[in-house]
Amino acid sequence: MKLQKRRLQDDQTVMDRVTSIIENVKQDGDRALYELTKKFDGANLTSLLVSKEEVNAAYLAIQENELAAIRKAIKNVRAYHEEQHKSSWMKTREDGTMLGQKVTPLDTVGLYVPGGKAAYPSSVIMNAIPALVAGVGQIALASPPDEDGQLPAGVLVAANELGLTSMYKMGGAQAIAAFAYGTETVKKVDKVTGPGNQYVALAKRSVFGEVDIDMIAGPSEICVLADEGANARFIAADLLSQAEHDELASAILVTTSSLLAERVQVEVAQQLDELSRPQVAKQAIADYGHIYVCESFDQAVKVVNELACEHVEIMTEEPMEMLGKIKHAGAIFIGPYSAEVVGDYIAGPSHVLPTNGTAKFSSPLSVDDFIKKTSIISYSKQAFQADAQAVMSLAQMEGLEAHAKAIEVRLQED
Repeated sequence: MKLQKRRLQDDQTVMDRVTSIIENVKQDGDRALYELTKKFDGANLTSLLVSKEEVNAAYLAIQENELAAIRKAIKNVRAYHEEQHKSSWMKTREDGTMLGQKVTPLDTVGLYVPGGKAAYPSSVIMNAIPALVAGVGQIALASPPDEDGQLPAGVLVAANELGLTSMYKMGGAQAIAAFAYGTETVKKVDKVTGPGNQYVALAKRSVFGEVDIDMIAGPSEICVLADEGANARFIAADLLSQAEHDELASAILVTTSSLLAERVQVEVAQQLDELSRPQVAKQAIADYGHIYVCESFDQAVKVVNELACEHVEIMTEEPMEMLGKIKHAGAIFIGPYSAEVVGDYIAGPSHVLPTNGTAKFSSPLSVDDFIKKTSIISYSKQAFQADAQAVMSLAQMEGLEAHAKAIEVRLQED
């Protein structure tokens, strides 16, 4: 399956450049960031930080309906993630043993938002809100500026609406390096999240261990599971909504109906002609668009689970019957009006999802990604004595004499 051939390529030339950029930032700090921003973004910056004046100007630059949409998305996404909130817990046994788990939010997180020629306020919302709900102490944002040294108004407004105050004008591998190691201006963080190009992805992979990361995001992908009664226009529109992201984006229909397959092919061609900028979507459809016509729904479900796509839409007569059979998907959209794009922007769940088949073992970005869990163990004397011999036996079995001694010295005190 072509979907499995889109994994991040270890292009040695690109990797060498990423390594060089990271070392440059580690050694020269702010100076490297200014030089690299001039080189890659064409901007002569006088400050890496976004000013209050720039934030105020951003509010004047967006339309009222755009601000209303940002605020509605924030409300929906926050409400969804508040349901994921985790609390510490403790359990006490009759013998006096107390076991539990302490839940602590991360101290600092760096949020990367792609930029340059495009604006992605949704990336701010979908990455920041799970961290905010988790209780992260400090969230910093980084995004590449345009040639005038400005960040998109929508990005600044979304960040300000969420209460983010540390916003940096930096992009690419250099931004990831700055978050990972810190500079004179940029504070080191504990975790870096957010999508980006190949340079960003390879940089995140390189600094993992120095900091945590969310995931290595690949090109967008959608898989639609449909029967003969599904709306071909809806399906084609949803396939193209993902295809326009990237030439490597994958758009797949899995169906039991040859007639629907033919209708969708016609619709995709017609709707491509209606796009003002069809080049990217056309290339993605040509290289990574596919229709699987299956003999049965059992076979169709096997295909969907094998693909383990980022987005799975179920457009069948009884979609809830299919839901339990889909084991591997980043997000599942049920029914003809659950268009994937509502998940991109406003439904509630984060749109940061596993790609390239990693939904077989990975989950969407959530509150859990911004907390750490600490085990709590408290033994009473009675409980200790009851377990002492078993602990010593296991320690001796593994040849760890000092482990057994740590039990023995306590028994000798009795």
